Amino acid sequence: MAPIGVADQVKYPVAMRFEKWQGTGNHHIVVERDLLGCEMTPDRAIELCNPEFGIGADGVLELSFEIDVPRMTLWNADGSQAENCGNGIRIVAAYLARDGRLPEDGLVLTGAERTHVRILGDGLVQVRMGRALLPNGPRATELSTSAGPIAFIEVSMGNPHAVVQDADPDVRVAVLGPELEVHEHFPHRTNVEFVRTDGPSELTMRVWERGVGETLSCGTGACASAVAAVVTAGAVSPIHVHVAGGTLIIDVDDDLTVTMTGPVEHVYTAELSPGFAASLAGVY
Repeated sequence: MAPIGVADQVKYPVAMRFEKWQGTGNHHIVVERDLLGCEMTPDRAIELCNPEFGIGADGVLELSFEIDVPRMTLWNADGSQAENCGNGIRIVAAYLARDGRLPEDGLVLTGAERTHVRILGDGLVQVRMGRALLPNGPRATELSTSAGPIAFIEVSMGNPHAVVQDADPDVRVAVLGPELEVHEHFPHRTNVEFVRTDGPSELTMRVWERGVGETLSCGTGACASAVAAVVTAGAVSPIHVHVAGGTLIIDVDDDLTVTMTGPVEHVYTAELSPGFAASLAGVY
């Protein structure tokens, strides 16, 4: 992106309003499709998420409406799209509720999912995440890696997850996360969670997010980790999943229907400079 001078800003009086939010440290840019002034694309998402030359974020939450029903589209920091985002859906719910635009039944569309949310107060949002799926059943799958064989449970929360039991998740996430994300076993890549069991209802999780890298939190990853703990180790729901950015509470029903509760925070509201917004829109 070319440097923008004062004269350029006057010449191209374009602005784009956005908000910055975070959920247990998973930080996102919230934009509304009708107010963008240009179509969101992979390149534009990359520019916005760039911490040096843009705003800086794990992803962009693009909000649109289908009649009166809100839809969240998540753009990862690498410009790819994700099917679902647990922290993102809580952020969007709080964003809409603040302005009285959250439907009475809490319905928010995400990818192919119809997700229902509930505002609890004190910054907490509860999400009915739907039913988890185990593509390979409750048995572990083993893969060859540069660190030797690794066993994982494959869980789908509308998006893919590989849950690895590990005594030292803080170290292993950066070492094996990038390798497992693109392993040939996962043709569409995967999110990778490294999980330590700290008690019957306590997990410590570190995550390598597909299309982002290591992040402080992943809502769907916390759900997948709790499901894996329930089906393989008899963990007792509700489960407190401690991520680097806080704690998420995950309820797993007998049929693997998952409910997630966690905090969100509005960080700030701002506008891109006219020159940057114009450059983003492809004027230059």
